[in-house]
Amino acid sequence: MRVIRSFVAIGDSFTEGYGDYYPDGSCQGWADRFARMLDATAPGLTYANLGIRGKLLHQVISEQVPRVVAMQPDLVSLAAGGNDLLRPKADPLALAATFEQAVVQLRPAAGQVLLFSGFAPSGLPMMRLISERVLAYNAQIKGIAARHDCLHVALSSMSVLADRRQWCADRLHLAADGHRRVALYVAETAGLAVSEDWRTPLPPDPAGEPGWLGARRQDLHWAKAHAAPWVQRRLRGVSSGDGVPAKRPDLRPL
Repeated sequence: MRVIRSFVAIGDSFTEGYGDYYPDGSCQGWADRFARMLDATAPGLTYANLGIRGKLLHQVISEQVPRVVAMQPDLVSLAAGGNDLLRPKADPLALAATFEQAVVQLRPAAGQVLLFSGFAPSGLPMMRLISERVLAYNAQIKGIAARHDCLHVALSSMSVLADRRQWCADRLHLAADGHRRVALYVAETAGLAVSEDWRTPLPPDPAGEPGWLGARRQDLHWAKAHAAPWVQRRLRGVSSGDGVPAKRPDLRPL
């Protein structure tokens, strides 16, 4: 593996680290965790994270990709398109074509490009509604990675993430341990030696699985607390990321 001395992560809430927090409440996430692994391997890493929650694919390309091109990092990660797929009229093939345009711009600007395809639709309540779109998009991302000689992390292969404890209450964002496991998977993909295995099963859930009535109560709470506000934002044409700055806009040491 070539030595990585600079790393830039771009995308949406997944890259920002939403759901995995430092003690001060700021986002940590898989990218920060992976950056620390890189720095432990080759001290002196510089790292930027441009991911912002709520960003659509075209926003990631127009707002973040040019900044990566200017930085010329050794490694850049791209995870985007999930927010687009949640919209009723999303076309996964058109989205993938746009995604590939970003890869074409990034490939000569970075030493290596790391691409993500999405989570397994069958294991996530939110994703079941758009399963066909997610599967089609994932297949396209896999092909793009092969055509452009990119590293590829297939999140759908992480069966351990089917456990509800790996997710936040909104059922859309990974919780802290989910981000930790993704960081380990990314490290493996990048050729780093890791001391933990992301595949390690979780211990039995002491709370157990809720019965039918309990599950419906949880669904109702989720609909009121998380789904309804999301729909309201869509109707108002606003995003959770409006006014939110990138947490690490420039390449700088950890």
